[in-house]
Amino acid sequence: MENSQKGFIPVMLTPFLDNGNIDYPALTQLTEIYLQAGSSGLFANCLSSEMFELTDSERIQAINHVIKVVDGAVPVVATGTFGGPISKQADFVKKVNDTGVEAVIAITSLLADEAESDDIFNERVFDLLKQTENIPIGFYECPVPYKRILKPQQLSDFVSTGRVIYHKDTCLDLMQIKEKLKLTEGHKFGLYDAYIVHAVESLKAGASGLSCIQGNYFPELIVWLCDHYNDPSLVNEVNVVQQFLIDNMDVMHNVYPIVSKYFLQKRGLDISTFTRRKVGTFTPNVIKEVEKLFDDYTALRSDLNIQVYI
Repeated sequence: MENSQKGFIPVMLTPFLDNGNIDYPALTQLTEIYLQAGSSGLFANCLSSEMFELTDSERIQAINHVIKVVDGAVPVVATGTFGGPISKQADFVKKVNDTGVEAVIAITSLLADEAESDDIFNERVFDLLKQTENIPIGFYECPVPYKRILKPQQLSDFVSTGRVIYHKDTCLDLMQIKEKLKLTEGHKFGLYDAYIVHAVESLKAGASGLSCIQGNYFPELIVWLCDHYNDPSLVNEVNVVQQFLIDNMDVMHNVYPIVSKYFLQKRGLDISTFTRRKVGTFTPNVIKEVEKLFDDYTALRSDLNIQVYI
C-alpha cells in the first residue's frame, strides 16, 4: 500500500443491531461514509471492529460485505490471525485472503506470548510467511491481548522479504517510527501511524498515512490533515486541527467504541451504540463530553469548509 499521496486508512467499526447481530445495512452506510470522506483504504476486522468478539464466520462475512460495498474503489486490509498454532493461523490467513483483500494483517501479540523472545517471534513470522505462500501480509501492533512492538530492524527484515506491505504502528514513539521508515525505504510498503498526537510530524517523516480511531468520529477531518499537513499556506489551520485532536484524545478513547457510535448517531447514521466488548458504562457525563466534541467539531469543520455527506 505504498503511495506518494498520504492516505487515511480507517479502522472500521462493526455496527450491531440491539439484539447483538451484525447490522449489515448500517455497515454498508458506514463503509460509504468512509469512502465519501476520501479514505484511501479500509482496515476491516480490526480491534475497533470488535474482532475478538466475532466468530470466524462473522469475520469472513463482514469482510466480504465491505469488499462488496467498496467494489474496488480502494484497497481493503483485514486481520487474519487469532492465535493458536501457526498452521491454524495460516489457514485463516488464506480464508481472509480469498475475500479479495489487499493484505492480510497479522496481530503481533498473537504470534508469541509476552514472555517469549524476539527470536521466537521472528521464527514464527517467517514460518507464517512460508505457510501462506505469496499472500501479502501486514502487521498490527494491537494492544490486545498485550502490545508487542516491532523493533525497527525486525520490521526491516520482514519487509525485505517482499511479502510484508503494510504496518499499523502503535509504538507512540516518533524516533522509532523514523527509524522504521528509514530501514524500509525503497520497498513496496506503507507504514500507517495510529497515534494522532504526532500525526503531522509522522506524516512529515515519511509515514504513508494515518490509521486511527479518530476516523470513526470525523474521517473527513483526518483526510483533510493527510491532504494539507505540509501546505505552507495552511500552517495555522493544520496546527489547530492537530491540537483539536490532541485535546480530545481522552474523550474519544473513553468507553470506545460506544462513544464513536453515539457520535455517528449525532451525525445522522442509523447505528446502534450496542457493542459486544466490555468497555465500561456510557454515563450521562460521557454523553455530555461527546456532545461537546460534536459541537466543537461542527464549528471546526465549518471554519475549514470541510464538506460532509452525513
